[in-house]
Parts: sequence; C-alpha cells; structure tokens
Amino acid sequence: MTEITRAEVCAVACADVWRDAGEVLAHAVGVLPSIGARLARLTTNPDLVLTDGEAYFMSEPPPLGRTAADGGVIEGWVPYRRVFDIVASGRRQSMMGASQIDRYGNQNISLIGDWRRPKRQLIGVRGAPGNTANHRTDYWVARHSPKVFVEKVDMVCGVGNDRAEGIRFHHLGVVITDLAVLDYAEDGLLRVRSLHPGVTPEEVRRGTGFDIDTSDAAETRLPNEAELRLVREVIDPRRLREREVPVTR
Repeated sequence: MTEITRAEVCAVACADVWRDAGEVLAHAVGVLPSIGARLARLTTNPDLVLTDGEAYFMSEPPPLGRTAADGGVIEGWVPYRRVFDIVASGRRQSMMGASQIDRYGNQNISLIGDWRRPKRQLIGVRGAPGNTANHRTDYWVARHSPKVFVEKVDMVCGVGNDRAEGIRFHHLGVVITDLAVLDYAEDGLLRVRSLHPGVTPEEVRRGTGFDIDTSDAAETRLPNEAELRLVREVIDPRRLREREVPVTR
C-alpha cells in the first residue's frame, strides 16, 4: 500500500459525516465532500441519496467531475424546484464551503468587506440560510487559515449557534479542514475534535483567527484498505482530491 495522503484522510473524515444520516439527500460542495458522500454510500450508509449535481438521482453516480451523460445509473428525475421541498422536509444534509467562519459557526460565502461597498464579491448567499434553518449543515475548508477562521464574518450567510434561537431545526455538525476536524462544544463554540496525522495543536491555533480549544483533540482516523481502494480506484482514479489538498501539504 502506498502512503496515505492528507487528502485521503480528509476524504474519510467527510464520509463519516454521512455515516448515520440514513436516507437523506447528500448535498456535497467541493471535491473532497463529493468523494466523501460517494464513499459513505459505498460503505457505511447505502441508503444515502446521491445526485449527478444537476437534475438526477443516481443509484450509481457518474465519475467524479462529470454528469449523468458520462456514466452512472439514473434512479430518478429531480428538477431544481423539487430540491426546495426536500430542504424544507429536512431530508437533506449539506456539506458546504466557507469563505469565512467564526467561532460560533456563522458562515460567509457572499462578500469580503463592508456589504455596502465590498472589497470582493463572492458567490452570494445562495442556499446557506435555508440549509442551516432546515437540516444538518457541515463545512469543508480546504485551506485552514486566519483569513477563513475569523473573529467576525463580514456577512452572515449560514446561521451560527449564537443566532439560532427560535430556529427549530438548526443543526451544525462539523467543520473539516486540511488540518483537523472541528465540532462544537455545549456553549456553541468551535473546538478541535481531531487533528490529522502529523498536524500539531499549534498549527491549528496559528491558522485560526480566534482562540480555539485543542485540549481534547484526538487523531483523525486513517482510511482502511477497502476505503483506500474505493477512493483510489473507483471514486477518484484521476486524483482530483489532490487539487484541493496537495500531497506536499
């Protein structure tokens, strides 16, 4: 077996997010979350519902980065309007990205700077408010840095724990980065659940723009042989995972 890469550690950490989710629609934004959802479907959660990212439920998804026209087995049609019904029903679980995220899990993907005159326009609020109000939402951050983990986000898109009063189905899960897996303490604050092999607590603290608890951090689990084979040979033979988390990191 060749050496396990950081990207492969991140892939199984993402897969574990859907381990106990049951029959829900997986919404995975990014290469590593997409690998994780496919890996979960093939291992720990065969009831997980996948799509081609456009308009179809897939019993067997197409090759990573391609659509149903390029392969896979179509299970049903899911036009965009139906996704809103699924979101509102809670039968969905999302792993989104975050351009900024604060200590309470407030997420920003819309802009950088003053919203009235931003320095950078990003992708917009998108579905983040609805996701965080209706079902579990996790985050994937490919570069753990103080520019992402900030004291205060410039705009709240995904609702954090300090703003969730009265939101019945608010459920933030974990934040997975190229350095660690973070979750939330009872007071709603982010903390480090596990460090990826070779990562030190100081690296995570240095990459975080606010104080974060690393005292109970374990080590993120390694993929087993079956998981490695699926990632390398079935799900991502083109090694697209290494574009998000390079081997040199």
